[in-house]
Amino acid sequence: MTAFEPKSLRSYSQEDVHQILHLAIARQADDKDTEFSYEQILEIGAELEISPESLKLAERDWLVQQGQVQQRKAFDAYRIRKFQKRLGNYTILNGFLILADLITGGGISWSLYILLFCGLPVGLDVWNTFQTKGEEYEMAFQKWSRNHQIKKTISTVLNKWFKALQA
Repeated sequence: MTAFEPKSLRSYSQEDVHQILHLAIARQADDKDTEFSYEQILEIGAELEISPESLKLAERDWLVQQGQVQQRKAFDAYRIRKFQKRLGNYTILNGFLILADLITGGGISWSLYILLFCGLPVGLDVWNTFQTKGEEYEMAFQKWSRNHQIKKTISTVLNKWFKALQA
């Protein structure tokens, strides 16, 4: 389609409409702090002939997606904290061994082998921690998510139980 076609002959696919409207809203709302009320969203939907039920379902789906994004961010932060702890342990242990080697032997000899040997698991740990795509990541996320849900459920039950005991 060219820009010179009469307006009445133009037609767009649903994906094209989505992209055009997305760009238009992004241009209009240059300020990232611009927010739309739910009523404004309903008005926009009404102008586009989108039913309020469809908007409500879309909002619910969006909220679920946002929850999943937040969960993944929490999981990634957890993995990074866990990695930093292991890296700190590795650094302290190998620093101690290098210091002991320097004091006892006057140089670095045997501690270098331990440093290199222990460095392989740390290198693999770096790979696993910062690899955020693939089946292994998904399996680790699902396992973390299940454990997180179990802890949350147990905490909720215990809180209710303690409140019942206090009453």
